[in-house]
Amino acid sequence: MPAGLSTPLLDFFRRGEVARDVRLLAAQGAIAPRPLEQLGLLMLLTGDHDAEVRVIAEETLGRLPANLVADFIARSDVPTELREFFTKRGISPSNTPAPDFEEPLPSIGETAPADVTEEEEQRTFQERLGTMTVPEKMKYAMKGTREMRSVLIRDPNRLVASAVLSCPKVNEAEVDAFAKMGNVSEDILRTIAQTRAWTKNYGVTLSLVKNAKTPVALTLNLMQRLSDLDVKKLSADRNVPEPVRLAARKRATANLK
Repeated sequence: MPAGLSTPLLDFFRRGEVARDVRLLAAQGAIAPRPLEQLGLLMLLTGDHDAEVRVIAEETLGRLPANLVADFIARSDVPTELREFFTKRGISPSNTPAPDFEEPLPSIGETAPADVTEEEEQRTFQERLGTMTVPEKMKYAMKGTREMRSVLIRDPNRLVASAVLSCPKVNEAEVDAFAKMGNVSEDILRTIAQTRAWTKNYGVTLSLVKNAKTPVALTLNLMQRLSDLDVKKLSADRNVPEPVRLAARKRATANLK
């Protein structure tokens, strides 16, 4: 996968940490939350070491309407590598770039899902959570409600938790809430800390620094962006790791000179 194509979900697949059943589902186009990840995953999976995964990914690509793909790859925010991948397959960018949309591209012959109310979906989620497979959890992580995401971000399977961060519906308020959690994995906090779009939000940065589970090296780097007042408060905060508190104290003392 080219370096220019990067999201929490795509990075997991790129590292080869995804089980075969999930790769098969991705090859069917069933777990991508948006076109960029959908097409990026399919591009990646056409080179999978498993022959069945490769074949299914190719079949899924063949079912995507060429006109919709052409419109999407005409967008200015589509990485060059992805555009070139489809150009080599005979699909060139169109003259009418697709507008912003969050749903993945539909396959030819695909039927629309039955309408289900949010209340019904939430009840089904709660009833089945304990017996759900990883692919099922991923679907809820990327297409479910805010309440579902707040549960799944803490899932012990890192792929499920990463899928939450790939959900188009996730906003800065949710990310800030995730950054405050002491029961999420370090990988989730690391992903948030390394995503500039989220750390531009001062509240998210402060929450990461105050979270004792955030890797210390990241915390010390993020602390440089905090105000002198917040650093002073941090220097006396017994809930953060000692190296963080000492660094905050050092900066606070330097500011007094």
